[in-house]
Amino acid sequence: MAQQQKYDDIETSSEAFWAQTMRQRDEAFSVLREQRPISWQPPAYGSLMEDPEDLGYWAVVRHEHVVEVSKNDAVFSSAPDLGGVMFENVPAELLRETQSILTMDEPEHGRIRALAASAFSPRQIRLIADQIKAQAAAIVDDLIEHGPGDFVELVASRLPLWTISEMLGVPVEERPRMVGAVDDMIGLNDPEYIGDRDPFSTLLGGVATLHDLAQTLIDARRAEPTDDVMSALVHAEADGERLTDDEIRSYFVLLATAGNDTTRNTTSHGLKALCDNADQMALLAEDFDRRVGPAIEEFMRWATPVMTFRRTAKEDILLGGQQIKAGDKVATFFSSANRDARVFEDPWRFDITRSHNPHVSLGGGGVHYCMGQHVARIQLRSLFKELLTRVPGLQLGEPEFVAGHFTHAIKRMPITF
Repeated sequence: MAQQQKYDDIETSSEAFWAQTMRQRDEAFSVLREQRPISWQPPAYGSLMEDPEDLGYWAVVRHEHVVEVSKNDAVFSSAPDLGGVMFENVPAELLRETQSILTMDEPEHGRIRALAASAFSPRQIRLIADQIKAQAAAIVDDLIEHGPGDFVELVASRLPLWTISEMLGVPVEERPRMVGAVDDMIGLNDPEYIGDRDPFSTLLGGVATLHDLAQTLIDARRAEPTDDVMSALVHAEADGERLTDDEIRSYFVLLATAGNDTTRNTTSHGLKALCDNADQMALLAEDFDRRVGPAIEEFMRWATPVMTFRRTAKEDILLGGQQIKAGDKVATFFSSANRDARVFEDPWRFDITRSHNPHVSLGGGGVHYCMGQHVARIQLRSLFKELLTRVPGLQLGEPEFVAGHFTHAIKRMPITF
């Protein structure tokens, strides 16, 4: 077993390490990428349960190995009974209730994904594309009327919340409750957010709220279907099978959290990078429709909104020259892979014209690739077009980050124009 290993001199597990900036963390990652791309690390901080058998994990920091682990789901499991995908230790039942297909192996993953795919069918995406464009325009209308303030509150957080709420059919009056529940789940490792509350109880409260919202919608759509995603999930059928209420509630939580947080942070990081690189801002504004495609991919690479994913080896395997034993935890570092100079020329240069950009911000490939990627691209395209064409002299101040090792989240960031 890997517990015989000595911990690496460069550690990637502590609260102090993750309190650094992404650039500072990458100084450590760059050494590991060059010298020890598979390193043995102590358990991560922030665990929600004690596990006396948890002696650490293998940190995977090179792009090629992150992709290899991501694609080899036959060996590297995300099943909740083996630990799921979270960096820290989380009870298996909680993972089942909140992470749906993220914490499933085949064949269960394929069955649920096939049924849930109706939420992101071409027809559903066509239905919401015009809606997203209208929402983006309305958000920028409100920004112009409001004036300078917090970009995250006024802009970045609003579009994904609006979109996912409309997709799921969440009533307007229930949306603040949904946002509060999502924040309770995402902000657990942030001392400012959590305050004197118990993190585990706060998390359970957020989950309970989202499950309650989901069940109300399930019951309503089962009785009277509408043209939204929740109706599609409730009535989806393949080979005579349907999703259970438990499966739909878990998928609802996944959509509510991932659908909000990732796009919000990609928007914030992407616009900040444009403001810090005036030449790139000018390039995009000069020929938006032609350049926005590669620009969005660079926003995603630059932001890396999800920084880590964990797997557990189901059998012995050699990875990057390192022997991994069955039962060993393996953590993939997307934020390191997206700055790997073997793959990205001058990786700390923000370049919206980057032609070779195989970033792993949507996952490293394989069966767990992001289902909502098309919706995210529509959101980013729509919002950036509104911002760049209608908000002259736009500038962003310095961001304040949410503490944690899972999402690369910006808490607040001032905007002037």
